[in-house]
Amino acid sequence: MDRRRKLAKVLGVLSALLAVITVVQFRANATQPSGLVNVPLARGTDVSGGTIPFQVGADVAMAQITVDPGGSSGWHSHPGGAIIIVKQGALTVYRAIGSQCQIDTYSPGQAFIERPGEVDQVINTGTIQYVLFVTFPRVPQGDSARFDEPDPGTCPGV
Repeated sequence: MDRRRKLAKVLGVLSALLAVITVVQFRANATQPSGLVNVPLARGTDVSGGTIPFQVGADVAMAQITVDPGGSSGWHSHPGGAIIIVKQGALTVYRAIGSQCQIDTYSPGQAFIERPGEVDQVINTGTIQYVLFVTFPRVPQGDSARFDEPDPGTCPGV
């Protein structure tokens, strides 16, 4: 009985070793990247439900935006909209929708959309800097991805 247990253990170890050799050999035959450095900056889940169509011939710009606690973006708009990922911090977006003020709060790992021409103000409501990674699609060539806007008066006190 003792021999059977030892034989079973030896066979188990040999089977595991064969499996490891097979995996190592398979990976050795895989095509390896060359000259590639992959540094993921941020990823977020869209929680705004927005859509932005891309347009051939328009620029696409990307930016990292950092704002201190209590700081703000100022009222602004984007000609082609913006896709925003929150890397760190907390922020509140005040949107002028007609005569209404729409208020949304976002945190790390979330993403949201600012629609083309939409006028809004983003305020750092947290205790640390917020860091955003922003993609601006459909920027007219040679034009700015952002336009400063006057306070629309729809969000009193902002």
